[in-house]
Amino acid sequence: MLNYLSSLNPVLLALLAGIFTWACTAAGASLVFFFKNLNKKWGNVMLGFAAGVMLAASFWSLLAPAIEMSKDLGKFSFVPALVGFLLGGIFLRVIDRIIPHLHFGFPEQAKEGPKTSLRKSILLVLSITIHNIPEGAAVGVAFGAVITGDTETLITAIVLALGIGIQNFPEGAAVSIPLRGEGLSRKKSFWYGQLSAVVEPVFAVIGAILVVFVTPILPFALAFAAGAMIFVIVEELIPESQVEGSADLATAATMAGFAVMMVLDVALG
Repeated sequence: MLNYLSSLNPVLLALLAGIFTWACTAAGASLVFFFKNLNKKWGNVMLGFAAGVMLAASFWSLLAPAIEMSKDLGKFSFVPALVGFLLGGIFLRVIDRIIPHLHFGFPEQAKEGPKTSLRKSILLVLSITIHNIPEGAAVGVAFGAVITGDTETLITAIVLALGIGIQNFPEGAAVSIPLRGEGLSRKKSFWYGQLSAVVEPVFAVIGAILVVFVTPILPFALAFAAGAMIFVIVEELIPESQVEGSADLATAATMAGFAVMMVLDVALG
């Protein structure tokens, strides 16, 4: 199977992986057809778990390989990873400023970005969409790295896509079910829930194309994706998971998510 996958174009692999992670979100969003309400405590657990998975993936699947690829720089091997990491955070900060959005669990007056008359439900979806951008980019860059011909790199990319897919399932439910609680129909809640992840295959392809055609930027690109994901974790997922008195449970879920992704990456990669 690995030999077959290695023979495929990295951009095609990135597209397929992006579609997989989007499909996991859609599957999670479909739970809105079975549940009308989501207990806030379990919603926080889902967000905490997602934060843990993304945190582990940022290091083992992105930053560590970026540093390893730059080892010929000797004691300065951290430079590409550092530059890419910081640029990733800056990129997400800019996106935060130019796209209006509202984080789940926060009052409407806490919306961010430019002033807008968009409905609260749309602002909530935009918030999740923003955080799916670095996930898609991370998958794309990871599969773009397969151009190096290293089987271990392919395994790392597969594990990363699997990890993001795992955390996208509860995340899809954490989006669609609260939207149902906002008064949207089940169909609309599902539609918006899965739509929040449609950017993942798009940015997966973009990330893969950049790496394939400009291979020297690979370590920078890996770190860029990591920086963008860390920004989302600290600015969005962890704060949202800590509201309404379930901080300890959400923290435990973050630890669990980190542990799951760490095991997947180290054991399989």
